[in-house]
Amino acid sequence: MTGGTSATGTAAPVSGPAKPAPAIRTSPVTAHSANLAYTGPVYQRTASGEVIPYTPLAPTGSTNPSGGIAVGVAAETKPQLLVPGSRTRYVGGLAAAPMSAPPAVAEIVWGANQIIGLPYVFGGGHASFESLGYDCSGTVSYALHGARLLSIPEDSSEFMHWGSHGLGRWVTIFSNPGHAYVDVAGLRLDTSAADDPTRQQGPRWRPLRRNNGGYTIRHPLGY
Repeated sequence: MTGGTSATGTAAPVSGPAKPAPAIRTSPVTAHSANLAYTGPVYQRTASGEVIPYTPLAPTGSTNPSGGIAVGVAAETKPQLLVPGSRTRYVGGLAAAPMSAPPAVAEIVWGANQIIGLPYVFGGGHASFESLGYDCSGTVSYALHGARLLSIPEDSSEFMHWGSHGLGRWVTIFSNPGHAYVDVAGLRLDTSAADDPTRQQGPRWRPLRRNNGGYTIRHPLGY
């Protein structure tokens, strides 16, 4: 019923179009802000599970122009980095997971690190999680698969209905029919260079976007 008189004789309320959800705004971040230019202590989890101070290796081969790890470095050579606190930090092109986060959050970060620096490829990461390049939703799928939260790749439209509604405590997925990206404890994993001064395409850790309007907002249950 959209109007008229109810059975009791009182006027029924007239419904109008639903108000659009307000855009969620994040603090503007630049590549030179403290959020990316992290200089605090960094640790590494070894294959045996021991946590030790991290000493970065000098990159070889072609380097990411943003100062990150060499493009094409084998996945198994990318360290599992940790930092104190509750925020993901940008360390030499990779992300270091916050020590106070649940293990699944660290696994999302470390999973995503394996494909950082690879090129953007439309449809990449959908036929299989393993690919020579990734598109936007393929990148998000790969990261979530690293924490065993996703068993098959999803596209950006499917992410609009995945998980739970709203912002997550640690992980938030932004998606619409044409694009998807994920914020993980303060850093954004995205193939788009929007709001990123490096202007590089493909899977990268980037500053949070200034405006997330136009996206459906979801999160993994419990995170």
